[in-house]
Amino acid sequence: MKRIAVIIVLLTSVCFANAQRVIYSEPDKNDFRQTEFEIIGKVAGNILIYKNTRNSYAISVYDFDMKQKERVKMDFLPDRIINADFLAYPDYSYMFYQYQKRNVVYAMAAKIDGNGKIVGSPMVMDTTEIGFLASNKIYSVINSEDKEYIGLFKINSKNEDNFLLTTSIFNKELERKDKQYISIRMPERHDYLTEFVIDNEGDFAFVRAVQSQENDKIQKLYFFKKKLGSDQVSAKPVQLNNQSLDDIRLKVDNYNKHYIISSFYSRSRRGNIEGLYTCIWDKAADSAKSVLSYEFNENLRNDAKGDNSVKSAFNDFFIRNLIVRKDGGFLLAAESFFSTGRGGNYNRYDYMYGSPFLRPMDYYSFSPYGYGYPWYRYNTLGQSTRYNAQNIAVFSFDSTGTMSWSNVLNKNQYDDETDAFIGYSLLNTGDQLHFLFNQQEKRLQLLNDQSISPTGQVTRNPTLRNLDQGYDFMARYGKQVGSRQIIFPCMYRNYLCFARLDL
Repeated sequence: MKRIAVIIVLLTSVCFANAQRVIYSEPDKNDFRQTEFEIIGKVAGNILIYKNTRNSYAISVYDFDMKQKERVKMDFLPDRIINADFLAYPDYSYMFYQYQKRNVVYAMAAKIDGNGKIVGSPMVMDTTEIGFLASNKIYSVINSEDKEYIGLFKINSKNEDNFLLTTSIFNKELERKDKQYISIRMPERHDYLTEFVIDNEGDFAFVRAVQSQENDKIQKLYFFKKKLGSDQVSAKPVQLNNQSLDDIRLKVDNYNKHYIISSFYSRSRRGNIEGLYTCIWDKAADSAKSVLSYEFNENLRNDAKGDNSVKSAFNDFFIRNLIVRKDGGFLLAAESFFSTGRGGNYNRYDYMYGSPFLRPMDYYSFSPYGYGYPWYRYNTLGQSTRYNAQNIAVFSFDSTGTMSWSNVLNKNQYDDETDAFIGYSLLNTGDQLHFLFNQQEKRLQLLNDQSISPTGQVTRNPTLRNLDQGYDFMARYGKQVGSRQIIFPCMYRNYLCFARLDL
């Protein structure tokens, strides 16, 4: 019996070792700390990563073992581009970029194969004449969940009372299917636009929020929707149940033809966050299917509070993920994020319109998607700053918007002068959601894995194996490239490299 027990333990250990491993790329002497990068994804069996060092643009091609096969110089790009976005398919990817020549900004697309080489010639998607040197992007690119539709849009906000939204919809072969000019009345001084989405039928949607002049909270909300091929825009008010909203997120539920609007809410000016607001908008009826608010109870507040008091437990939380289920329910994850410094604390009320995880919104060059490059946060407050990322709260809702369960994953992260190494990545393996983040253990930053089941059960998984000393993971910039695979950027002796984690 003892022999059998030993064999079972050994087999279990071998299976776990095979199931979980970390493979690092060799540091490239051309990739310094200030290198801009984006993990494009797995394309034709290779891992493609875009890099920009002092306007020298390249795609590094890594094999499955994270060995660099080639570094492809992107000679087709102009000397300076304003931005770069990527959309990966199984056998190719698109690079969307903008550049300015004289007084014209060009929105471009280039097709990239699995070896990092351009296919054909770059394509002009749209152009804009401007009278200044653009430092931020004019256009934003979004795509449907199935990647069959790609949306390109820009917002001209020179007239503060009437924004002009220009939308172009392309199929995945980059054939233009629709182009419309939409006039959006902005009668209130504190009006602004939130996230933009495109569904699997090519329909375009977004939300206009109205802040109260007396406080910083959202008092009115309007849902806008435009069907593919139509120049008519539907604009409907959204019931708020007398709640003041903050940090609004918009998500498409393609399975059930719904849109999900979610936000934290409070009841007074700069008041404590009281709970979560959700609205499920029915696409066919073009009306709200349900509007519900969930007030946080004392037990949940105690679990989530971190360094805050029970009453202010959720004041530093921001919505990070909204995941839709096929049954019409959805899961929402939020993280506590704040910073402290000699000039005082920096919290949700100091950010422009809520979440620090969204890029600043300039309505002539709207770009709220993704984090941007990690180095951009160095010394952003002009003083000695400590960034903090603490607990993660996870909420599950059924198809009516009623909360089924909630739970809290405990963590406590901080770093000085940069937030590149705090925060988390989410790896969805189907049976579990894995939250991957750094935790300090014996003066070392080690990558940890906590997972949550469909019923809300939290599991603290064993410390990840094969974590070599000297590699510092930038966990929040990881990108899932397979059912159980994720690519992380790392720093090793001040050089940028990458790691593949298999769970």
